[in-house]
Amino acid sequence: MAINSKQKGKKGELELVHKLNELGFSTRRTAQYNGKENGSLADLVGIEGVHIECKRVERLNIDEAMEQAIRDSKEDEVPMVFHRKNRKGWLVTMPIEVWAEREKKFQEARNEQK
Repeated sequence: MAINSKQKGKKGELELVHKLNELGFSTRRTAQYNGKENGSLADLVGIEGVHIECKRVERLNIDEAMEQAIRDSKEDEVPMVFHRKNRKGWLVTMPIEVWAEREKKFQEARNEQK
């Protein structure tokens, strides 16, 4: 990986950390001077049960990125790809089963409030 690619990756990860923290999550990069934190293969940590793969590229192969997130996630983690292009907002890609489970819980909670 070229130095420019490493710098761009670091910049994208820091940008995502700031965005997630702004949204109320306490996240941080795992990459330090000595490699990944605690053997984690995630790019960011801080959201329990979520494996965060961060991609800050113009041409993303979402299938490859999701395969990487699935491969690198721990058994109790949901693999998610957070991605964005220049001049666009952050998006999140996750398996549909994960989305469906979260949506059902959201709907149930909303119905209980009525």
